[in-house]
Amino acid sequence: MKHLVKGIALTLALVILLACTAAADGFRTLDEIQNSGKITIGLFHDKKPFGYVDENGEFQGYDVYLARRLAEDLGVKLDIVAVDAPNRIEFLQSFKVDVILANFTYTAERAEQVDFALPYMKVALGVVSPDSALITDVEQLKGKKLIVSKGTTAETYFEQNEPEVELVRYDSYTDAYLGLLDGRGDALSTDNTEVLAWAIENPGFSVGIDSLGNLDTINPAVSKGNETLLTWINEEIRKLGEENFFHQAYEATLRDTYGENADADALVVEGGQI
Repeated sequence: MKHLVKGIALTLALVILLACTAAADGFRTLDEIQNSGKITIGLFHDKKPFGYVDENGEFQGYDVYLARRLAEDLGVKLDIVAVDAPNRIEFLQSFKVDVILANFTYTAERAEQVDFALPYMKVALGVVSPDSALITDVEQLKGKKLIVSKGTTAETYFEQNEPEVELVRYDSYTDAYLGLLDGRGDALSTDNTEVLAWAIENPGFSVGIDSLGNLDTINPAVSKGNETLLTWINEEIRKLGEENFFHQAYEATLRDTYGENADADALVVEGGQI
């Protein structure tokens, strides 16, 4: 009986160990994604013109355009999961998505938690504010309220570099912009590409600071250690660059927003090469 109990205990311990190992390696490899027939990609639902839901309930935008092409070339169905800025890393770490394509800026800190593929867009920070009290210099923000979305590079930048600026934080971009419209902050900061687009669609607001901090890149991201999927995405980005895909994506999804005089090369990255 003692040997039987001991054997059962060892078996249970082995099962628990295997379960923990499976949880630790819970991402889906490239083969597993292809065999399942679908790829799950996390996208913004409220960050026009990069990832948003249109009046027909369909996902649209620059990131969505890329997501659809990735699924097509992989030969699988695209399964979209709506994400907000604060949960992008968590959704990869908990294996709720295979890929994040939600305007995800590369940072060294984030690269310790997820694996980034090659870039497909360039970006810096911008600040939008009412024309009646336009913010044109960071010094003007000291002692004032600046709206940011949680988990964004804007939040990190101002926390680290401008402690005298009072941050008003929101979980979603929708709530952040509503806060600006309602006067709950003096200005709002996020990617310059996004605030420029928003200001065009919202008369009475302008981007007084159009480039702040470092020039960064937007990259796809996968769960840490998912080498097969990461390698495939990198190869795909290089191949897409050969056909000028990302300029085509710009024309299809961003040109109407930024206008005919805007320079696509200021934003687009082809083949992962800055």
